[in-house]
Amino acid sequence: MSKTSMAMMVSLLALSAMVWTLINTERRLPGSSSDVQNRADAPQTVELSLFCAASNRAVMEAVRARYEKDTGRKLQIQYGASQTLLSQLEVTGTGDLFLPADDSYIQLAREKTLVAETIPLATMKCGIAVPRGNPKGIDDLTDLFVEELRVVQANPESAAVGKITKATATQLGLWEELDRSTDAYRTTVADVANDILVGAADAGIVYDAALTTFPDLEFVAVPQLRDAVSTVVVGVVSGTNQPTEALHFARYLSAQDRGLEEYRKQGFQVLPGDSWSETPEITLYAGSMLRPAIEETLVKFEQREGVRVSRAYNGCGILVAQMKSGQHPDAYFACDTEFMRQVGDLFHEPVAVSRNELAILVQKGNPHQIAGLRDLTKSGLRVGIGHEKQCAMGWITQKTFEESGLKTKIMENVTVQTPTGDMLVNQLRTGSLDAVVAYLSNAAGSGEFLDAVRIEGIPCSTATQPWAVARKTRYPRLAERLFRQISSADSQAIFAAEGFRWQLPTDAGP
Repeated sequence: MSKTSMAMMVSLLALSAMVWTLINTERRLPGSSSDVQNRADAPQTVELSLFCAASNRAVMEAVRARYEKDTGRKLQIQYGASQTLLSQLEVTGTGDLFLPADDSYIQLAREKTLVAETIPLATMKCGIAVPRGNPKGIDDLTDLFVEELRVVQANPESAAVGKITKATATQLGLWEELDRSTDAYRTTVADVANDILVGAADAGIVYDAALTTFPDLEFVAVPQLRDAVSTVVVGVVSGTNQPTEALHFARYLSAQDRGLEEYRKQGFQVLPGDSWSETPEITLYAGSMLRPAIEETLVKFEQREGVRVSRAYNGCGILVAQMKSGQHPDAYFACDTEFMRQVGDLFHEPVAVSRNELAILVQKGNPHQIAGLRDLTKSGLRVGIGHEKQCAMGWITQKTFEESGLKTKIMENVTVQTPTGDMLVNQLRTGSLDAVVAYLSNAAGSGEFLDAVRIEGIPCSTATQPWAVARKTRYPRLAERLFRQISSADSQAIFAAEGFRWQLPTDAGP
């Protein structure tokens, strides 16, 4: 490309970005004529802006019509090449949603902190487009190297299909020859298909789904491009001033009985999605000790997503009994792996999130001079522990006593067994108990009233908290996003402040 052409492209990109900014500024700025009118009319009409890859145009037009009819909300869409849209998103800082043709652009947007939540939708395969009937008999990528054949491609610097084709052909050592055989590079995959349709080219590289609206063209799957597959992912723009509304559309788009139906009709291979609900509600079972570590995150998640999270906090033994009796949550956050194992058939593979240690909690100043488990056998000492069958804490406590060889003598002093550590701490603070065996997290926030004595040398005194999503949930994607919030840096800080040790790798997810 010449310097003059490059300069013209940059100028056009800047001009397009300015126009897009002006459109969105007029739509959004307080005090503008449209803003005054919106405030005068009740209720306000939600209008979202979407940067969308040209390869998704047919499906997105169908989704837009359906969404606007179903919800009364409006969707403004700008189509283009994926890299161009990413550049516009970066330059303008406006927009609500970003949907490129390949998830590599979502990753780039993440690295630039341009998108927040993401939801995978479908996949497309690269191959060769030819006129119906394949008059040139093309069935291999190397067939494009014939000199008299007119070949077009989408620009690898701007379009996802061109980018992935170049990467794949380069790995195979075929890119230089394919480049020499290409007569012209177009802006989008639709431009490539149009060239073949009007007879300006004999063949071109496209996505299979892009030909759904071109009945006179045929898709040829060639062996060299077998692994050239793009995953379509929608992202919520980090700078959107209406995240809840943007997530509402993203949920609609990724719902198996709404947006994904349109993707399927247009020839995409759809990925698993949620069932559609205007305000979905997911049920979370969580061990009581996890409540102070996750409650704030759950509230923020509900507010941002515009959904409901129905939570049941209790001893894990009680929660397991409820699940075995037929009450099945969408997700389960257990206090220990043993209580996840007992209902493992109901859930996908669990992920270990955090760890929590058992400790001996005593009143401030340690008036009974308790230094370890052996001191819990002192005559007349009133000891409280978790109930073995009702909570993970009680089960682990019994295992710890057994491993120490002191179980019989300690149990002689146990006067209280409860389903949660908070109950034990409350009784310790009121003076009805002299010592309790509970988690370190149970003492968080009570440092001015309690001291904690670590239990040394007994590995089973540490519990691991796993998270898992139910196999039969109607909302696997929503549960996945909830887990990502629980795994966020802000959430990790809360876990640490509550006495937990983080175990999940920073970039891990379900």
